[in-house]
Amino acid sequence: MRKAPPLTTILRTYRYGLYLGEPALAGLLAWRSRRGKEDPGRLAERRGLPGRARPLGRLVWMHGASVGEALSLVGLVDGMIARGFSVLVTTGTRSAAELIGRRLPAGAVHQYVPLDAPRWIGRFLDHWRPDLALVAESEIWPNTVVSLHARGIPLLVVNARMSERSARGWARAPRTAEALLARITICLAQTDDDADRFRRLGAPRVSIAGNLKYDSEVPPADGQQLAHLRDLIGDRPVWVAASTHPGEDAMAARAHATLRARWPRLLTIVVPRHPHRGGDVAACAAREGLATARRSQGGRPHGGVDVYVADTLGELGLFYRLGRIVYLGGSLVPHGGQNPIEPTRLRAAVLHGPHIHNFTQVYRALDAAGGALSVADADDLAATLNDLLGDRPRIEAMNRAGAAALRPLEGAVARTFTVLDPFIAQMNLRAMAAS
Repeated sequence: MRKAPPLTTILRTYRYGLYLGEPALAGLLAWRSRRGKEDPGRLAERRGLPGRARPLGRLVWMHGASVGEALSLVGLVDGMIARGFSVLVTTGTRSAAELIGRRLPAGAVHQYVPLDAPRWIGRFLDHWRPDLALVAESEIWPNTVVSLHARGIPLLVVNARMSERSARGWARAPRTAEALLARITICLAQTDDDADRFRRLGAPRVSIAGNLKYDSEVPPADGQQLAHLRDLIGDRPVWVAASTHPGEDAMAARAHATLRARWPRLLTIVVPRHPHRGGDVAACAAREGLATARRSQGGRPHGGVDVYVADTLGELGLFYRLGRIVYLGGSLVPHGGQNPIEPTRLRAAVLHGPHIHNFTQVYRALDAAGGALSVADADDLAATLNDLLGDRPRIEAMNRAGAAALRPLEGAVARTFTVLDPFIAQMNLRAMAAS
């Protein structure tokens, strides 16, 4: 392994602080478990205690913090299994664990990632003994990075991204940033801007591979459920407000109320980003005098329902297939937007608000091609929906334009393996020489 700069006072303080802070972290986990944010049956995994045996042979550890990051790794999981590795995939959220558990192929196992306490990370690595570690996007935890480097386990950051705001924060402690990033073996950035920020902060080997999410498979849908819901909805006009955040549910309800006079049979499907907010979404619609049904309570979008609240997990693929117009949440409130790739691939016309900094590249491409439209507020959303609902050829043109805009951005999995394959070959040669 490459010699790295010594740990700074900040990193040493953080490291020893979390040695001493283990009881507080254990208390935090217990509190989160009581609130339903941790899986109580697998809480020990968050302290580095394994939930299953290590597979035999070579093992790659891949980590994606939440749903989007974890799903973006599936193409790499398939590729590493084809290359003779077993794969351990870790996530940090229950929703990601549930979704990735359904998508992992044979040869891959899931665990929750331990919190960044040195002893917890140590026993996690003692058990799993990965030959290689791949971390998605911006999950750079100091004790984990230091522990991997100390054990000679190469760490690659894939699909790496760093916002300008994060870069400014790291730049306030440049020696600490360099000491940490110098322990990363390879950084495969999404864009030129991301790559430049990592280089400026001290990452020694940076390449640009693109965004793995462009190569992700579309989310699946249960065929029977899809046919059943299509029968219930019939020929009603439908639009979907997907991955909504607080504040946007009320905007969706207001847009429906505005459109009701012209489109009395309109069905609005709201899929909250966090399913536990289903009651809040229904309450927003009720305040506008709209009839609702909640999927989590067995409700169905029959003819008397104005707003169907899809407050379940892992069914976005179902609802993207039901609505030809999809508003992507997190964008009319300052959250940064949600991923428009999946609905675009499923032939939806995409609408979004102004707050899209988490997905700047793809929205820029979609907007420029005419595959997506920006709206400023609830009134603008209603006006745009009104135009599109009455113009099916325009929706179809947006579908085609969006699909065409995504094609030049694909290929990140292949580009990632262009870097990984020579690296894996070098690993294999070193292992043969040492045996």
